[in-house]
Amino acid sequence: MTRTSRRLLRRLATLGSDPQPISPRTAAMRPRTEGAELTLSVCPYCAVGCSQRVYHRGGEILSIEGNPESPISAGHLCPKGAATYQLHVNPHRITSVLYRAPYSDRWEQRPLGWAMERVAQLIRTTRDRGFVERTESGERVNHCLTIASLGGATLDNEENYLIKKLLTGGLGIIPIENQARI
Repeated sequence: MTRTSRRLLRRLATLGSDPQPISPRTAAMRPRTEGAELTLSVCPYCAVGCSQRVYHRGGEILSIEGNPESPISAGHLCPKGAATYQLHVNPHRITSVLYRAPYSDRWEQRPLGWAMERVAQLIRTTRDRGFVERTESGERVNHCLTIASLGGATLDNEENYLIKKLLTGGLGIIPIENQARI
């Protein structure tokens, strides 16, 4: 028997006999999610709809993991879903948009909030300009044919249903299509 194998056998013989196998430093450690608020969410990537647990404190996301209580995925996430945390905390994440004003020859950087407000204003203006309450014969139609919508394939049935209700019932938009069907 070699000296290395004797050392290994001695170590194996004492394995588990230490009453304090955890160091004081390790015992003092706490999970970063301890005391954090838990919010259930849905993975943003595909239409499967895997449930996720989002741990956050004071407006800061601490961790995102699969939800073991999910009947869809039982807590398992694909590589994209497992990287959702990086989607939110990545220092290289784009938080502004490029905007080119009408007739301008250059792009300007604008905050995302400004872009969302601008899109809302343009939708409202276009809808008000193209909204038809009644046809010439007096039939009530309440529709807008000057705006169309093309949805994405990453939405699940429930999200598509709510978007359809908003666009048709709320805004009167008729031309609605989804990329998953094309």
